[in-house]
Amino acid sequence: MLLSAPLMLVVIGLGSLLAQWLAWLLKIPAILPLLLLGVVLGPVTHVVMPDALFGDLLFPLVSISVAIILFEGALTLRIDEVRGLGGVVRNLVTIGMLVTFCVISLACWWLLGFEPELAALVGAVTVVTGPTVIAPLMRVVRPNAAINQVLRWEGIVIDPVGAIFTLLVFEFITLRQHAESLMHLFWTLGATVAVGLVLGSVFGYALGVALRRVWIPAYLQNLGVLAVMLTAFGVSNAIADESGMLTVTVAGIWLANMRDVDTTDILAFKEELSAILISALFIILAARLDLHALMAMGWPLIILLLVVQFVARPLCIAVSTWRSSLHWRDRLLLCWIAPRGIVAAAVSSLFALTLQRMHYPQADKLVTVVFAVIIGTVVLQSLSSRAIARGLRVQQKAPRGVLIIGANGVARMLAKVLMKQDIPVRLTDSSWEYYRQARMDGIPAYYGNAWSEHAENYLDLSSTAQVLALSPNRHQNALAVYHFSHIFGREKVFAVRSGPVPKGGRSQENSRFQRHEVLFSTEATYSRLSSLLAKGAVIKATQLNESFGWIDYLEKNSGVLPLFAVRENHSLTILKECNIPPVPCTLIALVNGES
Repeated sequence: MLLSAPLMLVVIGLGSLLAQWLAWLLKIPAILPLLLLGVVLGPVTHVVMPDALFGDLLFPLVSISVAIILFEGALTLRIDEVRGLGGVVRNLVTIGMLVTFCVISLACWWLLGFEPELAALVGAVTVVTGPTVIAPLMRVVRPNAAINQVLRWEGIVIDPVGAIFTLLVFEFITLRQHAESLMHLFWTLGATVAVGLVLGSVFGYALGVALRRVWIPAYLQNLGVLAVMLTAFGVSNAIADESGMLTVTVAGIWLANMRDVDTTDILAFKEELSAILISALFIILAARLDLHALMAMGWPLIILLLVVQFVARPLCIAVSTWRSSLHWRDRLLLCWIAPRGIVAAAVSSLFALTLQRMHYPQADKLVTVVFAVIIGTVVLQSLSSRAIARGLRVQQKAPRGVLIIGANGVARMLAKVLMKQDIPVRLTDSSWEYYRQARMDGIPAYYGNAWSEHAENYLDLSSTAQVLALSPNRHQNALAVYHFSHIFGREKVFAVRSGPVPKGGRSQENSRFQRHEVLFSTEATYSRLSSLLAKGAVIKATQLNESFGWIDYLEKNSGVLPLFAVRENHSLTILKECNIPPVPCTLIALVNGES
């Protein structure tokens, strides 16, 4: 039975929520449950029928959604960060990307019988991995620092770079259909690229100037950026067909790299908007998938997946890591991990719709092949990467690092003492001043909210064993506790006491949060810790052993507030109320300045 349009929209909305919730619950990339649920709602049960629901609006809906996704991805590409990358990562997103493109393109042409242009488009689309699938995988696999850094930065950088490369390949294919000669083709392609580069730079610069000079009030900034981006997209497409995607990507990169332009709030808004669009878009796109066409491809498609996994990626790694210092075990794991993600699925669907409107032969197979590669790589690598990393002995040892929410004076003082005990520490704060002071003190720090989607992709948690919420803001501590309790478990997340219980009793939320407010003693509220440090108290590390134990320590130190005990294996124990430090250990405590 065909559902009414409102009911189909309701099903898409509820399905989006369910898929994202399952991804959160199972700690897997969201793209997998979104695609699988879309297949169930579409070709399996026929509950959602996107073509009947949207009709002629389907193409502009997908087109605008992909433009927003590409713009959000481009906002994360900072040129300074790219310059600071290691040679392996630069190779992966340049020559390595081209090797992957060539191998997959040739495989599609030979195995699936695709036209050379369509095979090249599949190869271009599937070079992109993306941080949204890499970051959750890294938390599960926990590879060593070298592998972790390479894979994370490859995913972050290749997202916009690969998108631009894919757009250029697509432009070449579509313009070739109308070109009268090879010279005319390159002239038209050059003009289209020029329009994208020029308009993207103009709109990006103009928008940056408007934000810098506060021509747009704060409460309209997010709406203003979205409106200008969509205007750039529309104007560019009106001047040169299919140039809008390149325009918004260039505009995002330009805006992200302008000086004195703070894009933090804009990026947060775009992340939320992209999450909503991606959730709905992927269910809609997967619901259009032709399972009969997928099954009809049979063994050639399976062999293509094997080529992607066992030929394309190993060749990419071999070329990119040539003469590098990476161990052969590290290179083997890099050969295995390269799941495809959001950009590949979204862009391939848009291109397929465009090619279908142009009556391009085999255009309907583009999405089928790309979705098969996405599902195949994500499922295979999610299930096997941890075991392979363990077998290669490239996993990190049991994590013992500490993530501290807050980069205030108390957090920085604690971090310095822990770092001297060889405990990995990272601070996070949304205050630029606190973040800057932490970096000046030589403490690794992340600028932003630790529970944001940006942190999900950029904040490395692979070496983190415990989370300490040390912000003076009770609300921020609570958000961090709820977020990280799911990732690490409730017994690994602690919050400092922020003060007395609010008037009116304990709400359910307060009760949940207060179970985590067990950091140090009951008297160790944030305000008291801050006050003691301001009055000259210091945090000291002292060795305790059989000859100089806890009682001896108390006799020599009055008014001491025990904080941590570091065992000989460098494991960290938080000393709560009535805890006696184990012996032997290094006791970290807050003591009066004169002690």
